[in-house]
Amino acid sequence: MEHLIFEIGLALGLIALGGLISAKLRFSVIPFYILIGMAVGPHATELWHFDFRFIDSAPFIDFMGRIGVLFLLFYLGLEFSVGRLVKSGKSIVVGGSIYIGINFTLGLLLGFLGGFPVAEALVIAGITTISSSAIVAKVLVDLKRTANPETEMILGITMFEDIFLAVYISILSGFVLSDSNSLGGVLLSALISLGFMLAIIILGRKAVPLLNRWLRIRSNELFGLVIFGALFLIAGFSETIHVAEAIGALLVGLVLAETEHAKRIEHLIMPFRDFFGAVFFFSFGLSIDPMSLGGNAIWLALAAVVITFAGNFSAGMLAGRTADLSPKASANIGLTILSRGEFSIILANLGKDGGLMDILQPFSAIYVLILAILGPILSKQSPQVFAFLNRWFKFKDRRVPKEESL
Repeated sequence: MEHLIFEIGLALGLIALGGLISAKLRFSVIPFYILIGMAVGPHATELWHFDFRFIDSAPFIDFMGRIGVLFLLFYLGLEFSVGRLVKSGKSIVVGGSIYIGINFTLGLLLGFLGGFPVAEALVIAGITTISSSAIVAKVLVDLKRTANPETEMILGITMFEDIFLAVYISILSGFVLSDSNSLGGVLLSALISLGFMLAIIILGRKAVPLLNRWLRIRSNELFGLVIFGALFLIAGFSETIHVAEAIGALLVGLVLAETEHAKRIEHLIMPFRDFFGAVFFFSFGLSIDPMSLGGNAIWLALAAVVITFAGNFSAGMLAGRTADLSPKASANIGLTILSRGEFSIILANLGKDGGLMDILQPFSAIYVLILAILGPILSKQSPQVFAFLNRWFKFKDRRVPKEESL
């Protein structure tokens, strides 16, 4: 811990360098943060005081990255609102079910066709099903799509994924780690997760007049402490009942978006969102050892990327149709939530703890890296991707024009 501050400064300098390069090239900043993180880390070298291994500072950088996820999802909630989410409740359940069903089935088929045993196939299916909340949030904010009609569905699918993940990890951990599992315990965990989300949404809406009065605080210092305290308390509490802390942060943002103080909170949070969000993607790259990436894991990862793109795009088009969205908006759904990240790594580590095949770790690292880079790029180029695919599939807008519906 002798040079902790210097290591943190070195890390921030590298992150800034990645940002400057991306700005110069007019390219998405996320891949640069991840690649610079991969270029250093435990496998790197030490030059005088410049320790690019980040051994002492790695836990602190990882912690700052976790905070970054909270700010990204909290800000996204502020840009949205509970009211918009409630209005789209039915379509979100249908869209989320379509998304999970298609991607999970394709992931399971990949595992079985690859000749993997049942436990490994289930882990692979989980890895290829759950998208990265942090990257999705960053893409929506960077591309200024938070007000788009499809954003309701994107956020809804993200929350639906979290409920699925809570149930799936409960089942999978019981199967992989102990070869047994209590159905009652799984159902209870799922009900607690769902009940917590609904409670925050319903009670939050009812409490808006009260929150408006409580947050009339003149001092910016006290105002910031109150907002940060609420954010970290609720996000932290959600983790204790097996709801992802990022989803807890999203829920807080959704509630506060309904208050008269939303713009003031947004202005307060923005610098923290950008700073800690950048650290998250750097720390994500820091956790990937490029020296371990190779062998059969590459081919498995490439196959998984192809089926994930096909599954995501198909699911986005179907989910968008159920919500009466245009084909272009529907295409945005599948491409925006294409990226995989933190949740896929968690599932791979679960397989490692259960003593499953060693290929799961390098496979997940390559797969996540490719989609973490490719996802933001395809999201930005979604009009061109849709135009290219539309030449072949001729997507039709099935919505009834307003003048015809009268």
